[in-house]
Amino acid sequence: MAAKSQIKQGDLVQLMSGSGAGRLKEGEGAGRPVGIRGRVRAVDRRRGTAIVDGARVVRKAMKPNPKKGHRGGIVDKELPVPLSNLMLVCRSCDRPVRTRRERSGAGLKRICVKCGEEI
Repeated sequence: MAAKSQIKQGDLVQLMSGSGAGRLKEGEGAGRPVGIRGRVRAVDRRRGTAIVDGARVVRKAMKPNPKKGHRGGIVDKELPVPLSNLMLVCRSCDRPVRTRRERSGAGLKRICVKCGEEI
């Protein structure tokens, strides 16, 4: 079943929980920024995930494959993030906010709950 979410491709979102989003701790994960922000590149509603620029980057060793045009070496790859771990960032508030939907002449609009501006 498809996940319901108001997050769309191209939105600015903030990672609220999960790896790389928590507070800085000693040991594993130390040095990762708190609350990573990035643009949504793709949304998979069936799986309930989204690919966000810079949110969940892993390094992967790739073998060279001349037929596919791969040179090989260590490649950075972005993994999907669950939609439940993301929040929209309002342009006017500049902070992560919840949204509500309002019907207008042009259709449904996403409205920031904090300031009332359209997202």
